[in-house]
Amino acid sequence: MLPIYVTIIVGVVCALLFSVIGIFAGIQYRKKVAEAEIGSAEQEAKRILEEGTRTAEQRKKEALIEAKEEILRNKNESEKELKERRNEVSRLERRCVAREETLDRKLDQLEKKETQLNAKIKDYEDKAAEVEQVKAQQIEKLEELSGLTAEAAKNLLIAQVEEEARFEAAQKLTEIEAQLKEDADEKAKNIISLAISRVASEQVAEATVSVVALPNDDMKGRIIGREGRNIRAVETATGVDLIIDDTPEAITLSSFDPIRREVARLTLEKLIADGRIHPTRIEETVEKCKKEVETRIKQAGEKAVFETGIHGLNNELVKILGRLMYRTSYGQNVLNHSVEVSYIAGIIADELGVDGTLARRAGLLHDIGKAMTQEIEGSHVQIGVDIAKKYKEKADVIHAIEAHHGDVEPRTITALIVQAADAISAARPGARREDIENFIKRLQKLEEIASSFGGVEKAYAIQAGREVRVMVKPEQVNDQSMALLARDIAKKIEGELKYPGQIKVNLIRESRASEYAK
Repeated sequence: MLPIYVTIIVGVVCALLFSVIGIFAGIQYRKKVAEAEIGSAEQEAKRILEEGTRTAEQRKKEALIEAKEEILRNKNESEKELKERRNEVSRLERRCVAREETLDRKLDQLEKKETQLNAKIKDYEDKAAEVEQVKAQQIEKLEELSGLTAEAAKNLLIAQVEEEARFEAAQKLTEIEAQLKEDADEKAKNIISLAISRVASEQVAEATVSVVALPNDDMKGRIIGREGRNIRAVETATGVDLIIDDTPEAITLSSFDPIRREVARLTLEKLIADGRIHPTRIEETVEKCKKEVETRIKQAGEKAVFETGIHGLNNELVKILGRLMYRTSYGQNVLNHSVEVSYIAGIIADELGVDGTLARRAGLLHDIGKAMTQEIEGSHVQIGVDIAKKYKEKADVIHAIEAHHGDVEPRTITALIVQAADAISAARPGARREDIENFIKRLQKLEEIASSFGGVEKAYAIQAGREVRVMVKPEQVNDQSMALLARDIAKKIEGELKYPGQIKVNLIRESRASEYAK
């Protein structure tokens, strides 16, 4: 029996031997597998190379085919374009040839006309020479018959012309003198028209009542108060009647005094906005509103003085003037009317070369008495004179106030200007309120008067009754009789119709002829 270590050694040696054999066998196997893979890769590479070669050849053939087709297409297009250009050149050549032929024909015609014109010129020159010869013979014959030379005849003719010119000049001078008298009236009308056109004051028409809007009808009960104490407090403090009726969300204020009415209106508006309505609060609000209205009156007077350019007016007079903002006459706001009269008077005075500043001052103050007519007895003219004297106004201004309604005869040009400006402002369309029925009746009567004359076809009242436009029948009324007819219509209007300002009678005569082209 072998020793145990020998057995171990033999086992180890056998294991190593088997390992070497296994490794060598694995190496051989992997070598065969690698060789097989290498062979397969070479075949794949060869296949890919052959396939790429075939694809390249095919694409090369396709590119050659496309290039040939492109060359052929370009060749066809070039031939087509060349053909079109040749056709265009041929067409232009034909046009040039046609134009050349036309120009040749026109040149031949011009040459013929030139020949004819030269012949006519020569003929004209020959005839002109004959005319001059005949003229010289006639002059010699006239001198022989008249016994005067051409120079003497010329002097005699000049003398006759001078005598006729002097006679016509005398007639013209007489006509000019008559025309100047008419132009004086026309000039006055132009000055007045200019003054009116440069003044465009708005008219504010006020009544004796004002309406205060309420946020809701429940406010009416709060204004009346318990047992009517609030409404009595308002009426007592302002002197204005409060009318609370079925009108929804509104209270009417009634008073002949517009300043009191304005104070009451402001008071109610402030109380409604504040929400606290009781007698004590009402008295406090009324006092505040009175001060506010006084401030507005002063500001209105200062604004009027500033707008009209009047300087050196007494401060108290300015306040009195501001009261006119709450005074109306026939619906016309008196302060606006006074400012308008001031503007118009100033423009008229400037056009006439008179003191425009004095005329504006007198025009602004001419109705100053209307601010106090509810407090002082007497006419507004006399009250205005007394106020102007109290505040040391100029004598010309006082006289203009005194004479602007014709109570006294105007003695100065300023008084006349103010009188005219007052009439213009009061009489222009829209200045004063007029009952609509009376207005319509007046327009109808105006048209009836104009239509009552023979030869009148139609008559229209326009310009708010300031102008009547009359269409006459041309076969019955000629141009010479139109002036007489217009005067007759105007006289009849003056005798039968009452109207503010003046009415222009404008006659129109039109002749028409019609024919039809067939």
